[in-house]
Amino acid sequence: MRPADLVGAAAGNTFRSKTRTILTILAIFVGAFTLTITNGLGTGINRYIDDTVAAMGADDVMTVTKVAENATDDSDGPREYDPDAIVSEREGPPGTTNVVAPIGPAELDDLAGIDGVVRVQPVKSVDVDSIAHEGGTEYEIGIGGFVSGMRLQLAAGEQPDAAASGYEVVIPDAYLDVLGFDDADAAIDEPVTLAVTDAERTRHELEATVVGVAEASLGTTSSAVPNEALNDALFAAQSTGLDASQRDIYSQATVWFDPASTADEITALQDRLDDAGYDSTTVAERLGAFKSVIDGIVLVLNAFAIIALLAASFGIVNTLLMSVQERTREIGLMKAMGMGSGKVFGLFSLEAVFIGFLGSAIGAGLGMVVGSAISSVLGGRLLADLPGLTLIAFDPVSIVVIIVLVMGVAFLAGTLPAVRAARADPVESLRYE
Repeated sequence: MRPADLVGAAAGNTFRSKTRTILTILAIFVGAFTLTITNGLGTGINRYIDDTVAAMGADDVMTVTKVAENATDDSDGPREYDPDAIVSEREGPPGTTNVVAPIGPAELDDLAGIDGVVRVQPVKSVDVDSIAHEGGTEYEIGIGGFVSGMRLQLAAGEQPDAAASGYEVVIPDAYLDVLGFDDADAAIDEPVTLAVTDAERTRHELEATVVGVAEASLGTTSSAVPNEALNDALFAAQSTGLDASQRDIYSQATVWFDPASTADEITALQDRLDDAGYDSTTVAERLGAFKSVIDGIVLVLNAFAIIALLAASFGIVNTLLMSVQERTREIGLMKAMGMGSGKVFGLFSLEAVFIGFLGSAIGAGLGMVVGSAISSVLGGRLLADLPGLTLIAFDPVSIVVIIVLVMGVAFLAGTLPAVRAARADPVESLRYE
């Protein structure tokens, strides 16, 4: 019997007992369906997190602060006042602050000399008073940072050019209506005016071109994002009236490292920064814990799907054992006509694989349909405040892996009945009543 004939015979024999086979396929379907949904959930959320991380910074940068001399004081009482320290925001409940030492030219040079640091740039924090379009009503707005390599989630337009000499800005989509734009596309290439007040209480206005409109996301706020040229100009205007020593003091610095660095090399660089008195945080670390929780939840859900598949495998064993028993005389006849034990084993193994394929293909296909429908409904209602989030997304490679995995489980489950059929004695099988 040729391989093609063997496959055809296996497919034909699968539905000799339709009810038993369909029930077995349904058991496999449940496991494959669950595994497809949970895998899609993990894919969708992790993809959204990856996009959010890209919008918060580049992969080859880390934010660095200098540890204040009294920051190591672990007491819960009042902290001694340090006139040189800087109070900056940190992650935590609203109003949470952190006291850090100032970063000046000497500290920037110190950072640049640390092994593994490719480039250093101070973070120039800007407090903008307002934004307006063509002399219209002014609205309060914050200013976010942008470095080369960041990928903002845009509703329209393009990323700001960090190297451009002209003033470019990306505005949040929440400001479209109030600034007089019909939609995101209408705002592109339009001028907006940003106002800032300096140390002498003098107002400065700078005009910038809107190059993009950012969507709200988990890692972004309702802030405008300028390119480097605009941010420098706003910072210079804001710093008017300050002496040189005050202008060159920063609370944070951005450090670039080799983008090809491994996780161990990045950790080693952070250790060297820590030894030099600096705290550092990579972009991935900001959402790392959240991503770990999601991965853990998906892993638990996948475990339930695997349990369902294992239960289904017992159904395959039962189905094929009964098939072997019912076809004992047929097996004896095939062996008496010259079919070897290997081909008999292959015949029953292929039946198991075919059952696994049907159950997994139907389960994965229906899982994709149901998952896409659920994601669409939730995206338009419950998760409408998180544009860009596809809660349940599907990767074709993962779907293929699921189907192959289930077929592998089915093959293993069919091994025992197939071995029993292959070992059957043709004479005894022909005598079987």
